[in-house]
Amino acid sequence: MCLFSAKVKEFAKKIGFFFIPKIDKHYLYGMNTIRVKKCSTCKTEFNCGDTLDGNKCWCNDFPPIFTPSDIIDCLCPDCFKQACSVKIEDYVATVTPENALTNKAKDLPKAGSLQEGIDYYIEDGNYVFKPWHHLKRGYCCDNGCRHCPYK
Repeated sequence: MCLFSAKVKEFAKKIGFFFIPKIDKHYLYGMNTIRVKKCSTCKTEFNCGDTLDGNKCWCNDFPPIFTPSDIIDCLCPDCFKQACSVKIEDYVATVTPENALTNKAKDLPKAGSLQEGIDYYIEDGNYVFKPWHHLKRGYCCDNGCRHCPYK
């Protein structure tokens, strides 16, 4: 996947949040351009990569919890969002009010934007923040949030 700069990968490795395999330097060199790729899950074609003028790939808007592997290549935005949601839900299920303050999500680099379905959902026109959003903040805001993992 064209997921994140070496700096983000190194940070995630340092805090031990998720397994990050060693990546071939030729693979990283090819990430600096937009390429049309085919989703390894649904086979849909999509654009992948950073542009030469500095615009980051769409996947940089998601939390850095995946890395390329020899088995699965890039996923399209829809399949990636689904895979990300599943992995986050699995992680959130391990968090209790007792260990929420020490969760690893708060130490991740901040994503470019909030992702509907991962950070929040909309109910009756209102944004409802999911536990992952609260965990990334790193503390309880004391607003009585429905999905607060700290209480």
